[in-house]
Amino acid sequence: MSEPELRHILEAALLAANEPLSVERLRGLFADHEMPAPATVREALTGLAADYEGRGIELSEVASGYRIQVREDLAPWVSRLWEERPGRYSRALLETLAIIAYRQPISRGEIEEIRGVSVASSIMRTLQDRGWVRVLGHREMPGRPAVFGTTRAFLDYFNLKGLDELPTLMELRDPDAEHPELDLRLPEAGDDGETT
Repeated sequence: MSEPELRHILEAALLAANEPLSVERLRGLFADHEMPAPATVREALTGLAADYEGRGIELSEVASGYRIQVREDLAPWVSRLWEERPGRYSRALLETLAIIAYRQPISRGEIEEIRGVSVASSIMRTLQDRGWVRVLGHREMPGRPAVFGTTRAFLDYFNLKGLDELPTLMELRDPDAEHPELDLRLPEAGDDGETT
């Protein structure tokens, strides 16, 4: 089988799939006698990614495999195709998800201790219903509380190959140039309020 044919088959499969496809799953499209080697599939995927350079779509590798998607910088225009707006998530839900992502495995009690408030059952249910969080096990302590962690679906949704691609906590703490701190010093006597 020639390279262009393989690339076209992979492209068609990725376009038809409703989920990312791993190299092994892509190899499974072929009969045993014509199955390409993993390196050959990866090489064809690299060629496909190069074909998409400068176009409206891209080949992206996420935790579950590869997918063809709209380039992120074009999403604002493409999203207007759907009248229905995606659901907005509360700050509490996003904080809970971030705590789980960075501190997993973590129990609900530990999340509540970090946040300083109780975690609503609806938040945990929403995170599990979305497939972003799952129960990893139970702590060996009285009550055997469940401990939670993120899933491949979480990584796929946020376009990550692994948790190591999350920004570090130090990166998140750096002040953003677009949001400078206000100078709240009181003017001294004889000062006209201008700062130098």
